[in-house]
Amino acid sequence: MKIAFHGAARTVTGSKHLLTLSNGKKYLLDCGMFQGMGQQTDVLNRNWGFTPAEVNFLILSHAHIDHSGLIPKLVKDGFDGKIFCTPATKELSGVLLEDSAGIQEDEVKYANKRRKAEGQPYLQPLYTEEDAKRAMDLFVTVEYGTWHTIDKNVQVMYTDAGHIIGSAAVHLKINENGKETHLSFSGDVGRYRDVILRSPETFPQADYILIESTYGNSLHDPAETTPDMLLQWIEKTCLQKKGKLIIPAFSVGRTQEILFALNTLEEERRLPDLDYYVDSPLSVAATEIVKHYPQYFNKTIQKILETDNDPFAFKGLKYIKSVEESKLLNYRDKPCVIISASGMADAGRVKHHISNSIENSRNTILLVGYCEPHSLGGRLMAGAKEVHIFGILHEVHAEVGSIRSMSAHGDYEDLSQFLACQDPKQVKALFIVHGEYDVQQAFQERLRKKGFHDVEIPALHYERGLS
Repeated sequence: MKIAFHGAARTVTGSKHLLTLSNGKKYLLDCGMFQGMGQQTDVLNRNWGFTPAEVNFLILSHAHIDHSGLIPKLVKDGFDGKIFCTPATKELSGVLLEDSAGIQEDEVKYANKRRKAEGQPYLQPLYTEEDAKRAMDLFVTVEYGTWHTIDKNVQVMYTDAGHIIGSAAVHLKINENGKETHLSFSGDVGRYRDVILRSPETFPQADYILIESTYGNSLHDPAETTPDMLLQWIEKTCLQKKGKLIIPAFSVGRTQEILFALNTLEEERRLPDLDYYVDSPLSVAATEIVKHYPQYFNKTIQKILETDNDPFAFKGLKYIKSVEESKLLNYRDKPCVIISASGMADAGRVKHHISNSIENSRNTILLVGYCEPHSLGGRLMAGAKEVHIFGILHEVHAEVGSIRSMSAHGDYEDLSQFLACQDPKQVKALFIVHGEYDVQQAFQERLRKKGFHDVEIPALHYERGLS
């Protein structure tokens, strides 16, 4: 048995880990898209490092595009096995993958106009909306906490990872040559005491562990400050400077957290009387799906639901669906708050809003989650004075802010708590994935001090045998 790391290896996005048994059967853990990697992004997404048609099964941890986004391309390139996930993950993946395909098709059309003028060959999208719909036919759902037989060699169990609705840590029982091996993959670990979701669950003792490390060297600000910090930015930008507050936010997880924080402010009668726009059809659809699964909310939200049947709605909230309505926001001169995807500001409608607002000092771009360093959000967060957006150079005059408390990823204390149910002496090897390399190195030292003796940071396409 061996495992190979074909994504999220010394970088955050592109999660793909391939387990191969001695009988040749292959099981892929996640099939994520690389995002925000600059000019490397397209090349990384078009080159697998393995043959899709040879993969027998795909086991998906959750619906975020950096974990699910290449599934339609995997199917397009020859994979025809079952795709296992939780029910909420299947529902979210349906809307996320179709949206991803639409974005690619639109961006390729735009790029090909320029390439035609330059005499260059046309590009093709990684996949189309039709490919995304075809991939969904292969999804099979598995509830949390039950062992499900994949085939005679492998069983899978999901435990709640507390990251987004439906997110799971993956646990495999592998029977090979009369020996049972337990392998656990964290997916993305959420936060204990999350404002909306249940905390990550404990899981059975593992022989091998793959652990994410996005915030493996840092601590988040206290989550309970989020409504207050949002209010400060709203008052500063909209009330004092009379500008627009642009918030790039992932459609699943972050958007709902922002809406809940704004709802909290309204309940406390502190929410300024403004227009609050969610400008993303995907965010609208995702929010409705999240509402379908109240059983995954924590006890605090369960209590709130007794008196407030929609903790994501409040006065002044408006959902924007059509492109025409979205464009009209660019001509709006009154102060307002615009929440729009994507979270790294590298695609989607928020990129247009930033392009339209970035040179006006009255406005603010508020980053509320992780951004790859090469992404537009990452460059703004790093303090860039000029940025290219849609091929046009913009001077950054708008204020750029961030709220670190708003992360669906656990920090190093959360990750340590996630691993606290494990006896380090029984873990043969622990692999750190899904993180920037310097962060992973710091996390590696922490884990060694906690008693995990074999801690590796795999490079892209690295392969290792598991005894």
